[in-house]
Formats: sequence, C-alpha cells, structure tokens
Amino acid sequence: MPDADVLLKPSEAAAALGVSYPTLKQWILAGTLKTIKTPGGHHRIAQSDLKPFLKAAPGEGSRSSRERFRNVSGRNQLVGTIIEVKISGLLAQVVLEIGDQRITSIITSDAAREMQLRKGQTAAALMKATEVMIVRA
Repeated sequence: MPDADVLLKPSEAAAALGVSYPTLKQWILAGTLKTIKTPGGHHRIAQSDLKPFLKAAPGEGSRSSRERFRNVSGRNQLVGTIIEVKISGLLAQVVLEIGDQRITSIITSDAAREMQLRKGQTAAALMKATEVMIVRA
C-alpha cells in the first residue's frame, strides 16, 4: 500500500461506493474487500482498494447497465433512467423511468447530493420487501 493512500472507515468506504454499511461489512467478513485492522481491532480500507468496486459512470466501459449494478447483494433490481430529482428539506424524490413504467423513491436529500443524482443518469431501483403482491386488472 502506498504511503499516500488514504485509509477509510467502513462507513466512509460504504458511502464512497454507494452501498449500505451492512453490505460493505459482509464484503469484509467474506474476504471480498481487503482491510487493515487498527490496534483496537477496527477495520480500515485503503482508498485504492475500492477501485475494483467502483461502478463505471453511465456510458463508460463495455458493461451493460444491469452489470454495473451487480456489486450489491440484492437481486430485485430494476435499471432505468432518472427523469426527475426534487430535493426539498430533508428529503428527495427520485423518479426512475424503466421502459414505459415509472418508480418513485423517497430518499434523504443528503443521499441524493452524495450520489450526485441528476436527470438523465442511469440508476437502479433496489427493492427489499417481505411481500410482493400481484394485482391483475
């Protein structure tokens, strides 16, 4: 590891990768993400070790949109295009267009700003639910 490499706390690394802290912790425990332990036993991640986990920006590389979002354990993902981002106070409303359907998500405004969400970007809606209901008109 180069001397100039910055060491990040797991929560900082999770934010940099756009994944949840529990997901990052699973990667650490599974040995997927290399860490350095402090004398107190805390994990630190070299910033350079995050590069393989960073998602390519839309339009970059030869990977498809679906492949760019596979670094997450959840599989209920719908990849689409952001068509609207409204930030108001503590919350942000993000609307994704997936085919001829739209999904609206309410997230924190901090998360929207950290992720630099903008109209026209490719993003994935990740669903985690204990129930999925099917309705037929």
